[in-house]
Amino acid sequence: METKDNKPNIQVLERLYGVIRSRASSDPRSSYTAALFSEGPERVAQKLGEEAVETLIAGATGDVQKTIRESADLIYHLLVLWAISGISPEMVWGELESREGASGIEEKLSRKAQKSKT
Repeated sequence: METKDNKPNIQVLERLYGVIRSRASSDPRSSYTAALFSEGPERVAQKLGEEAVETLIAGATGDVQKTIRESADLIYHLLVLWAISGISPEMVWGELESREGASGIEEKLSRKAQKSKT
């Protein structure tokens, strides 16, 4: 879906998440998503890591088109990990929104302080 300024709409991620959730209980022989769900969160995390490495390599070599394709694969597998972990996009958007306006350095320091209290 395109917005008025001809940029893809963030809702594509939410639609993809919905498709992932709807296919989670499908037949693993006919759905890659269902196959990932049937293999469990460890396998999904492994695939996410593989896609992250492939994206990094493509980016490091400067291959723009391959970086785009690998980024799409990476995002898909991230959404599968969220779904299998019971995390909704809204939860992540909320976390991002809570960080809005904070510098990255300040945000990281606050997380370290919170960890040291636990």
